[in-house]
Amino acid sequence: MMNSRDVVLQTTSQVTVFIIMTFSGFLFLAGHNNPGGGFIGGLMSAAALVLLALAYDLKTMRQALPVNFHYVTATGLLIAIFSGMGSFVFGAPFLSQAYDYFTLPLLGEVELATAMIFDLGVYLAVVGVTMTIILSIGEDR
Repeated sequence: MMNSRDVVLQTTSQVTVFIIMTFSGFLFLAGHNNPGGGFIGGLMSAAALVLLALAYDLKTMRQALPVNFHYVTATGLLIAIFSGMGSFVFGAPFLSQAYDYFTLPLLGEVELATAMIFDLGVYLAVVGVTMTIILSIGEDR
């Protein structure tokens, strides 16, 4: 049974989750040059997903987002490890990065760095671990 507080929480959480996820994406993309990166971006995304779980319930969230977060964690760890090992191909030390400037349509000249691949691994690992912990605590009743 839904009361008026649930309706208000669910309605406001939809807008809030969009804002949090947008800011999380900004932090992720800005992380290799400014404060931010995969870790804080992943925490922000996990916070948005936890807000959805609180606004609705775990069953509804699992139906809307049928993701096994154990696989998200494993994928993130593999991406982070392989991005570090990629430097061995070029004879560079582990976790060395490279960057260059590219001209992209609509964006103009943009710096692209291989550190973003590592940040993606960290992002996925943090989201996976955080959501696994939170959801396992929430299901423990």
